[in-house]
Amino acid sequence: MPVNGAAPARPPLDRERLEALPRWTIEIVDAVPSTNAYAADLARDGAPERLVVVAEHQTRGRGRLDRVWETPARSALTLSILLRPTIGPERWPWLPLVTGLAVADAIPGGDGQVKWPNDVLLGDRKVAGILVERVETPDGPAAVVGVGINVTMTEDELPVPTATSLALEGRDLSRAELLLGLLAAFDDRAGAWSDGQVADDVVREEYAARCATIGQQVRVDVPSGTPVDGRAVDIDSGGRLVVETGDGTTAVGAGDVVHVRPAG
Repeated sequence: MPVNGAAPARPPLDRERLEALPRWTIEIVDAVPSTNAYAADLARDGAPERLVVVAEHQTRGRGRLDRVWETPARSALTLSILLRPTIGPERWPWLPLVTGLAVADAIPGGDGQVKWPNDVLLGDRKVAGILVERVETPDGPAAVVGVGINVTMTEDELPVPTATSLALEGRDLSRAELLLGLLAAFDDRAGAWSDGQVADDVVREEYAARCATIGQQVRVDVPSGTPVDGRAVDIDSGGRLVVETGDGTTAVGAGDVVHVRPAG
């Protein structure tokens, strides 16, 4: 945390330690507009899976609905993981949810919650976002799993008032330690799931139990343009959010969720 208004310490990533990590290929770039776009280009050029692109400074990060933002240099952990899944297409929608659980596992304190479909919260404030993209390559489809975690961002540097950072929540952890924990958690979560050791329904139960969206009054802005308003009640067998509306229940496969807070 900043002391007496001073800027927080933001050392560079420990390249020697990270680049020596077994079973992963870590590429650290000083600055890049988007780690997802950079990793997607590498995927099309034949890069193998388990490549991780980490940016010291991401200048035009991309989120859902093509939102763009810039994080101050070294204030966040911004990375993209390249995978070449062998799972069937019907299982791809689970990948953002599995990633969300892995990110929540890596957050110090054990109290990270997921917000459907691609955010991680501390309390009711967003500390991390996820963007999973499918990339067509000459070697078959690849998945680029983008993760951004706010680490030392101050209140003034947050993109929206509903965001937070690990430092603001009193979590003192270097970006290198956070990355090591995240990759270990991702291996545990995504590895067991993609290999079939953990069934989709088990992921569904674990995600629902840790999902801050369940039980909330929500507005879901969906691609069709007609928002879905109601109470989020479950995650279905396809990873969709089940919303109870005045006309019955609706399963939403994609959308931007707003947790509607009662007045006062």
